[in-house]
Amino acid sequence: MATIYHLADPGDWAAAAAQGSYRVSTRGRTLDEVGFVHAAGAQQWQQVRRRFYGDVEGDLLLVEFDADRVPSPVIWEVGDPESAERFPHVYGPLPLDAVTAVRTLTPPHR
Repeated sequence: MATIYHLADPGDWAAAAAQGSYRVSTRGRTLDEVGFVHAAGAQQWQQVRRRFYGDVEGDLLLVEFDADRVPSPVIWEVGDPESAERFPHVYGPLPLDAVTAVRTLTPPHR
């Protein structure tokens, strides 16, 4: 099983449950706007949380997906040109049946 992670707003995740798939790329941006869903590897999601979600005062969800069960292409591409670190980009919606776990992340300052 190839595992990838996505940080999700609880409201966006609830909407996905009603629609059957998840279509948010990143904070406030959709798959249709960006062209892919941002994801992270097991050793990356913590830095993504600090860098892009550090100011979020409410809870976030850490959604774990089995990339082998995602029908859309999952391509590891350079996400940070300075470090050349590669991140998984999912070129399509994330199906809910590919989810293996969902954890609530409380803000670090709580």
